Amino acid sequence: MFISKEIQLGNLLRKRGLTIAVAESFTGGLIGHVITNAPGSSVYFQGGVIAYANEVKMDILGVSEQTLIKYGAVSRETVLEMARGVRAALNTDIGISSSGIAGPDGGSAEKPVGLAWIGLSFLQSEAAEQFVYSGDRLQIKEQATQAAIQRVIDFLAE
Repeated sequence: MFISKEIQLGNLLRKRGLTIAVAESFTGGLIGHVITNAPGSSVYFQGGVIAYANEVKMDILGVSEQTLIKYGAVSRETVLEMARGVRAALNTDIGISSSGIAGPDGGSAEKPVGLAWIGLSFLQSEAAEQFVYSGDRLQIKEQATQAAIQRVIDFLAE
């Protein structure tokens, strides 16, 4: 029987008594949307911050201006700070974050359209992973959303 990722995630979070929050940039709230598609998600989903602008990343999530200058908004360092920041801001066990380039414009040789970074913060542990997707803007955002949810599932299943 097929069980959707958001149901799998919800089952794992509920079983462990954990809470989660999201800090989203280029996914624009899609990760939170998918997580809350699961019935009963109010038990473990605290909320999210859509930090599209760098000012929001800094002011609400505590991302360092130096991090943004040195590494850019679409980077390992930024998504880790975003994930830590949303955990602190919303007082949750887990923070998941996303930053990327959905296109069709905005890419470069170093950071192409389709580049996505997903960050995860949990207690003393954290991880960030880079992906490069193809497709149109919505397809890239959807692929990154599914990857973010899968990363949390994999992390909790370990």
